[in-house]
Amino acid sequence: MNLRLLPWDYGIRNLARRPMRSLLTLVALATVVLLMLVVVGFIRGLENSLAVSGDPDVVLVYSLGAEENIENSAVPARTAGVVEASLSGIRQRSGAAYVSPELYFGTRVGGADTASLGLVRGVTPAASLVRRAVRITSGHWPGPGEVLAGRLAHAKLGVPAESLTPGSTVTFENRDWTVSGTFAAGGAAFESELWCRLPDLQSALKRQDIGLVALTLSPDGSAAELDLFAKQRKDLEITATPETAYYGAMQTHYKPVRILAWAVVALVAGAGAFAGLNMMYGAVAGRTREIAALRAIGFRRRAVLLSLIQEGLVLAAAASLLAGTAALLLVNGLSVRFTMGAFALRVDGATLLIGCGVGLLLGAAGAVPPALKALRRPIAESLKAI
Repeated sequence: MNLRLLPWDYGIRNLARRPMRSLLTLVALATVVLLMLVVVGFIRGLENSLAVSGDPDVVLVYSLGAEENIENSAVPARTAGVVEASLSGIRQRSGAAYVSPELYFGTRVGGADTASLGLVRGVTPAASLVRRAVRITSGHWPGPGEVLAGRLAHAKLGVPAESLTPGSTVTFENRDWTVSGTFAAGGAAFESELWCRLPDLQSALKRQDIGLVALTLSPDGSAAELDLFAKQRKDLEITATPETAYYGAMQTHYKPVRILAWAVVALVAGAGAFAGLNMMYGAVAGRTREIAALRAIGFRRRAVLLSLIQEGLVLAAAASLLAGTAALLLVNGLSVRFTMGAFALRVDGATLLIGCGVGLLLGAAGAVPPALKALRRPIAESLKAI
């Protein structure tokens, strides 16, 4: 025997008959989905920033005792020259080796009352060869007393983006520095840093050493050869790590943060489920006589249940569409301050799929328990309900 279903537009008309209740349910579901999109966007943004930061052809040479904290590394300034002269597998162009000596550390940036912890990297022009993802978006390469600001450096410092435009001034290490320009790096961690000339930074810090050496291997170069060299030169006390391996270790380091974020997603989904159940119970409780009347004229329980689930799905789909649009317009690309620097929230296809999928699941599942409760009541008793 075929199951006779209620007309499709019956459920749609029911939503319009109770505009205030439908609107409140829509807003509640949209809020839950938007919160989930924000949290998932945080996770995706963090993972993407770490994933795109590593260049498979770049190897980092830094202090043996620094472990995974390059900002604590200190190696002799001659290390860059020694590595370049000792290895043949380093990429070159027009006689220039892809070897970038750098000094990277965290310091207070800003005035006495408004200083925030920022990330500063002292570089030479060779950094433009090794850091292939970096593109200057405005201004020029820093000259003496100047810094080049990453596009997310303002988020790391907690200041407006306008305060790091070309021509503005920043203060760190008791010196004023002029912003020469801004750069982007395709979402990499470099975007939250301030870059300046290595000699200027060494002078400001009164240091003669450097923090690390970044170099690009040629097609016939080998990271294993560089690792062997680092182990043999015990006088330098250095270690060599592929950049992808370094940021892979960073992903492992931040794994508890990602687990906590996914736990928040589960909690938000659980809270949304209870909120959806509460709203649907209220919606179904006032329709007991209507449901009984539908059963009295011949519609089976399954047909009525499917109609109620349809209403929940329509509301959930509208709420997911509303939340997804709001997330793309207001949340996607929003800068987030973090210990490693700053990164942008990422509302991509996977984020939308997770958020909207859970929203639809809440809409469908939220309608089932109250509907089953109403359908189990005898028709005669339900028809007398107020």
